[in-house]
Amino acid sequence: MKEVNKIKEKVTALVLLLFIGCIGMAFIDPVCQDIDYHIFADRSEYFSIPNFWNVVSNLPFLIIGGLGMLFVAFKANDKISKVLQHNYFIFFFGIFLTGLGSSYYHWNPNNQTLVWDRLPMTISFMSIFSIIIAEFIGTKYARVLLISLLSLGISSVFYWAYTESIGCGDLRMYMAVQFFPMILIPLILIFFKPGNYPVKYLWLVLLAYVVAKVFERFDLEIAYFFPLSGHSIKHLFAALAPLIFLMGMKKLIVNRE
Repeated sequence: MKEVNKIKEKVTALVLLLFIGCIGMAFIDPVCQDIDYHIFADRSEYFSIPNFWNVVSNLPFLIIGGLGMLFVAFKANDKISKVLQHNYFIFFFGIFLTGLGSSYYHWNPNNQTLVWDRLPMTISFMSIFSIIIAEFIGTKYARVLLISLLSLGISSVFYWAYTESIGCGDLRMYMAVQFFPMILIPLILIFFKPGNYPVKYLWLVLLAYVVAKVFERFDLEIAYFFPLSGHSIKHLFAALAPLIFLMGMKKLIVNRE
């Protein structure tokens, strides 16, 4: 009983933190998409493909996403909780779509193509967030949670696109969808018991994502010193995150056998 009360207290604290964050975002002025965001260091063209390295560096997303979907469907379907099978599959499906969407965007970077870059990434973010909540806190509402988070994430992208189309772009909702899980996930990993879940893989997933963001931030500077630009390398580290997650899934299945 004490353990149940402690879990409820921790969940309440997380919900309160999320609520405060959402209230805080509401007081921030609308954030338009900076047009300079679409300017990347990679201007190479090979085989009639513009921005070649930024486009083809998305290939790992297609491979890892495809492998992940096959693994969930044929190897892990009887080893992981049935209520979470959709969550895991949709995560890797989102990774696969990220490869397509990001390639499409980098072929011709603009606000319209950016929608199809952000949409699959949001699907993956919300799916893995639902998985971590379910695995560490409870699977009772896993499917409802998945649907709710996916709806929120997808809505944030289309809301931003709509506001841009009427001349007053607003990224606040999308920023919240991206930012809050990155705050809450480490807190969940620290304060909730993982059972037999291989937590170190999730920390490595977060690390790969942080490194990817660093390379993204220094896109132009890195292009001065390396054959690839920072953004191209960012794609490789971002794709490393779901690969690590897939390895963690395999370890999880071994732990549960």
